[in-house]
Formats: sequence, C-alpha cells, structure tokens
Amino acid sequence: MKEPDNSRFPAAVYADTVLSINFHDAQRRFLDSLIEIHYAHTLMLARQGIISDQIARQCVLALNALDRAEAARAPYDGKTEDLFFYVEEAIERLCGKSAAGSMHTARSRNDVAITQYRMSLRSGILAIVRGVMQVERVLIGLAREHISTLMPAYTHTQPAQPITLAHYLLAVAELMGRDARRLQAAYATVNRCPMGACAISTTGFPIDREWTASLLGFEGLQLNSYGAIAATDYLTETAGAIMTAMLDLGRVTQDFLLWCTAEFGYLRLSDAWVQISSIMPQKRNPVPFEHVRVLAGKALAQAQGIFACLHNTPFGDINDAEDDLQPLVFGATADTLRALELFAGILGGCEINTVRMAERAAADFLTVTELADTLVRREGVSFREAHRLVSAGVRELRGNYSAQAMIEAVQALAPLHLGRALVASREELLEALDPWHFVAIRLAPGGPAPEAIRPALDLAEADLAEVETWTEEKSAALAVYPQRIKSACSTLLAE
Repeated sequence: MKEPDNSRFPAAVYADTVLSINFHDAQRRFLDSLIEIHYAHTLMLARQGIISDQIARQCVLALNALDRAEAARAPYDGKTEDLFFYVEEAIERLCGKSAAGSMHTARSRNDVAITQYRMSLRSGILAIVRGVMQVERVLIGLAREHISTLMPAYTHTQPAQPITLAHYLLAVAELMGRDARRLQAAYATVNRCPMGACAISTTGFPIDREWTASLLGFEGLQLNSYGAIAATDYLTETAGAIMTAMLDLGRVTQDFLLWCTAEFGYLRLSDAWVQISSIMPQKRNPVPFEHVRVLAGKALAQAQGIFACLHNTPFGDINDAEDDLQPLVFGATADTLRALELFAGILGGCEINTVRMAERAAADFLTVTELADTLVRREGVSFREAHRLVSAGVRELRGNYSAQAMIEAVQALAPLHLGRALVASREELLEALDPWHFVAIRLAPGGPAPEAIRPALDLAEADLAEVETWTEEKSAALAVYPQRIKSACSTLLAE
C-alpha cells in the first residue's frame, strides 16, 4: 500500500475532509459575493489613488471576463487552498500577476470572508422575514373570519375558559410579529461591512471603508477592525432569532396536530394535505404538520449548533467561525423557510369544526369563573368567598356538568358558605354560565370579546404592514447595489 505524501500541501486527508468540502460550499454560496467584493475593493483602491486607474481597469476587465460558470463547477484539485485563491489565480491568467496582485492591496482573506458571509446571511434573513409575514397574513385572515367562533382555551393541557378562535390565532400572529422584529434587529447587526479591517488591524493605506460598504449594499461599517474579524454576534443574534421563531412555530404546530385528532376534532385537512396508511384504509394522517414540526426542530438544532461551535472559542480570528460553520447557517435558514412556507400552506387547506369547538367551550365547567365573578358583583362578597362557593358546587357535581345543575348546587350551598341565600336570580346565574356571555364581557385590551379583538387585529395588520414596508425597502436596497458597482466600473473604463 502506497504511503500518502505528507510532504506537500494539502495533505490528502485534509483535502478530503475539509478543503474540498469548504471549496464546494463556497462555490454554491459565496462565488457571486466574492466577485462583487473584488469589484468594490478594486474600484475603491483606484478612487483613493492607491492603485492606478490603468491597473484597476485591467482588473475590472479581468473580472468581467471571468467565467463564473466554470468557477462554479470546477472540481477541487488541491492546487489552490480555497475558492478565494482559485479565483485569484483565474484573474491572474486574465490580467497578469502584477495587476491581479495589486487588487489584494489593503485587504485580507479575513475581511473578505466575513464580508461574504454577511452578504449571504442578510439575504437569508430577508427571506425568513417574508416567510414569517406569509404565516402572519394567513393567521390574521383566519382570525377575521372567526371573531365569533367559540373555543376552549387550555391551561396545563386542560380545558380552562371559553375564548374565540380569533383570540387564539391573534396570539399566534402577534408572536410571529415579534419573531419578525427580532429578525429585523438581527439584520441591522448583520448588514455592517467588515471590509477594511484587513487581517484584524486595518491598514496604513488611505482606504475609504464607507465607500466600499456603500458599493456592497451595506448600511454602515462594522467599525472596530478587531471586532469586525473576531466578533460573531452577527451570527449568534441571527441564530437566536431563528431558534425563537422555530420554537414558537413548533409549539403552535403541536397544538394543531392535537386539534386534528379524532378526540379533539377541531381541524380537518383537505385531501390534498393528508396521507393514507399503507395498511389501514381509513387513515387520514395530517403528516404535513409533522413535517413542519421536524423542520422547525431541525432548524432550531442547527441554529443551536452555531452557539455550540462558537462557545468558549477565543475572541479573535479563528476558523471555528468560518467555512466549517457556514453549513449550519445555510441549513438553519433553508429549513426555517421550508417550515414557514409549509405551515402557511396547510392553514389555507384545512376545515375548522366550529360546532365542535363551541360544544367544548360550553362543557366541563369552563364558564364557572364568570359565575364566581357574578357572585362578587351581585352578592357583595370577596372573590375568594365566591371562589370557595363555586368550587364546592363543582365538587358536588363530580364531573357531571350542566348549567342547570351547577346553579342548583351553588344555590343549595350558599347558606353554608355565605350564611344566607343568594340574591342573584336564576336567570342572572344562568347567563353567567353562558360561554358567549363569558367572552362578550371580556372587553379589556387583549381580551377575546369581538370589541377587543377587532382593534387588536387592526394593530396586528398595521404592524405587519410596517414589516412589509421594511422588507421591501431592504430588498430594494440589495437589488440596486450591484448597479452601483456596474456604474462605477463603467465610469472607470470610460476614462
């Protein structure tokens, strides 16, 4: 067996286990941003007089002539360490080593790599925000349709009090809105340009970092050069926002899966969304929700993996934060998008059993809190006294609930607990146990009453509109910066 040649770089095992994998990841994810960075940096060097216009024109023409398709499909052969050097050699072949080498003045692979990571991530964040908004729009639309649809709210997995489906859906929509805001904050951190930090301490050349940042569509600088290279909070803040969003989505999905069970019977997916059993002809399995749940969990785990990889690493230039870590970023972003898109689609293809929900809202003593509240108002007793009396009535019925029986039990027990008969009429007490009455009088901000839900939905829609405007503005900004590079190149070549 021939011994491997470990005298020359790269060692075969190193190439197979690290360099080739990272090379192909970079081809798929970073080639375009790498070339844009080459353009922007070269244009800045010429503008600052650091390299001559003639050399800059040679470099720009070489970049124009670069065969991106060839670079994107090139196999890793070990002749260069990574995609950065592969592209540099390709440029050398087009304009000569001297001109191509001038392009690398006042920069490092360090600031180039972090810049391309940020360029990729900012696009991913915007895509996720659009996915979150898609879910939020569907939720708000459904809530508008179900302002008067009664359902039970659950605490500790047990039926608790009547609410409306709109109240539940609005809670989820507001949750998604906060997820979007967290992603917005992460975007602001990500969209800062590290170019000009060089290896870690900037350069003695009179560079214009702000102009480079503008050419690349950034909103400002990651100012301190040490932090521009060493800090990883642009990754962890994004990962944290993704983790929170996917945790939120997974919890809601678990609810909807339960609602699809025969025991609950609240939701029924259309035929387009169910899968049959290979052996049981009757099965209508709501597996798309299971796919949402596992995709959300997978995205959360990959985002959590970013923290695990960076935990206890030194605050400096390290490979732990670079190429080997990026697939976790790609994976978390992609699976988050899949989960959000799938969830929004399922919600548009389900039937809601409003009758079943209303039946459950009227059962199992769910309205007796309002009975206690009514006793406070009509009998002039403390809530704790009213609570004890109603609790005694619940125990008396031993789980066999009916409104009539509940009223009879409370009336019979009142002399023992209050020392007198009740003043409230039977009709008043029965009204207290009506589930719609329970909902309708909960008018406090955030409550389930239609009068409280409608303005809350208006606020949620206004918040969604703000995020949509923000997303459109940021997307437009990313769409136009390549034209700034192109225009600056045209000006240079025309001179």
